[in-house]
Amino acid sequence: MNTTTEEKIIQLLKKGDSYALNLLYEYYSDSLYGVILKVTKNEEIAEDALQETFIKVWKNANRYDPDKAKLFTWLFRIARNTAIDKLRSFNNRFKKEVQIDKSNVYILPTADFNQEVLDLKDHVGRLDQRYQQVLRALYFEGMTQQEASDELDIPLGTIKSRLKIGLRELKKVYDP
Repeated sequence: MNTTTEEKIIQLLKKGDSYALNLLYEYYSDSLYGVILKVTKNEEIAEDALQETFIKVWKNANRYDPDKAKLFTWLFRIARNTAIDKLRSFNNRFKKEVQIDKSNVYILPTADFNQEVLDLKDHVGRLDQRYQQVLRALYFEGMTQQEASDELDIPLGTIKSRLKIGLRELKKVYDP
């Protein structure tokens, strides 16, 4: 790419002109995808990370300083860091999922179950939908509060509030 095209992209980014994203994608997406794929080794994760990279570039365009780094270097760093974050997130979720073939859930003696809590899902199902959604994500799907916030598109503070209220409501059932 010639310097004038790069300068034009930088000017458009600084102005907040969305055409800059089109140019960025046209000139850099293949290279950035290659970088991301090398880190993630997974096409699906790489595609997500590439999209997220362009979103971060757009949101942080005003932070780009051509005196500190060339445009591609700046894009490369964002893409690489995004790929690393995506890979960590994916690995964390995978570790939290029940691996049926490695699980010992089927060999637990039934005498160890507390009969009073076997109906927990039923009681959660009777709560207001807002609290059910958060409790299911955190306790039954194994998400962290931040992951639930991202997945459900709910602010982290709201997740925490709904968790607190939902648990308080459940406590009334089990500890009248």
